[in-house]
Amino acid sequence: MSKMAEVQTHSIYATPEDFCAIFKENMEILYSLALLLTGDPAIAEQCFLAALGDCQDRPNVFPEWARSWSRRSIIKRAIRRMDPAGSFRATAAIPEEFGDLEIPTRLTKLSLFERFVFAMTVLEGYSVRECAVLLNCNPREVEQTRIQALRRIAGLNPALATAPRASGPQVQSSLDNAA
Repeated sequence: MSKMAEVQTHSIYATPEDFCAIFKENMEILYSLALLLTGDPAIAEQCFLAALGDCQDRPNVFPEWARSWSRRSIIKRAIRRMDPAGSFRATAAIPEEFGDLEIPTRLTKLSLFERFVFAMTVLEGYSVRECAVLLNCNPREVEQTRIQALRRIAGLNPALATAPRASGPQVQSSLDNAA
């Protein structure tokens, strides 16, 4: 590749300086995301710094994607560090009611897997499928956990999160039986 072509190629991608600026300007938000995911300030800081390093080493990211790439790097680092899907499979979360707690406190009380699923699907806007791929689990597990986390944060009875939803003919049948 000629020197001119090389200069033109590199100029269309975000530079390490661009990522430094993004991490500096959005430090609170990115650190908060890492803290929500990990639940530990020291680990959140490690994830933040490792993600910054990952972004600075990434040569082919368009400037328009640099902010979302930074957030995704935080998430990927936290996944590697915490293994939320492994913790989900290792222990069955016992739903507890926390309707009397403030919303931020409710977020911290979610299980590790619930926090990751909530942050990724609700706060970051990842699809259930994309979340499942990143977490290396089944989309059904993600969807069920997302519903459970939303209900728990809303202060609803956690037992409702696992109850099957009635639809179509089942709804009519239920209404007929209730009458």
